[in-house]
Amino acid sequence: MAIARFKTSGQDVRFAVSRALAPERRQQLIAAAARAGLKESQDINDAALGRVPPHDTFVDGRAEAPLESVNADRGVIVFRFSLASEVFKWIDDMLILSSPFLTGRYARSHVFFADGVQASPDAPQSGDVFVFLNEQPYARKIERGLSKQAPDGVYEGVAAMAARRFGNIARVRFGFRSLQEGAIVYNPGKIEMRAQVGKREAREIIKRERDTRQPAIIVTIN
Repeated sequence: MAIARFKTSGQDVRFAVSRALAPERRQQLIAAAARAGLKESQDINDAALGRVPPHDTFVDGRAEAPLESVNADRGVIVFRFSLASEVFKWIDDMLILSSPFLTGRYARSHVFFADGVQASPDAPQSGDVFVFLNEQPYARKIERGLSKQAPDGVYEGVAAMAARRFGNIARVRFGFRSLQEGAIVYNPGKIEMRAQVGKREAREIIKRERDTRQPAIIVTIN
């Protein structure tokens, strides 16, 4: 038996074909199995995203090569979807739609960070941890339901919806992050901080980090 593989949407499928078949026939069978796997992944993504995202194809490491050109004995076909930007765009749209709207300032103040650096959710991002939060100082009050237009808050609800919708693509959770001077600031810990700057300054830094925490949606792509 000859073993071939195709990978798509987190799946790594091994496909066995008989060596008694001609190489061309084995290539055809492998390509057909890969297309079936691609279609299954496209259906999953369509259900989650509402559309089929674009993908890149790699056949034995060659970009956009014909599927039938796969090595008949030990070939590898990979379909790589551009999923991250789809998740980010959906969350960004839902935050705007869920925002209370009086002056429009809160709805315009959602910001996005990739590994702590402000970026655009509409463009493909590289990074490990992605964060949405709102720049307005009253964002925490809105999250506590103090706006009649958003009695259940905004961020926690959108995070829950996104987690259900994209659970097979990303880990999405609600939390809080400190926003200071346009950047996300992480608290390294009381002991480490005291060792670096002294007890008094450490206390002030930790308090400032706590006082500037904003409701956030934290995303990591699977």
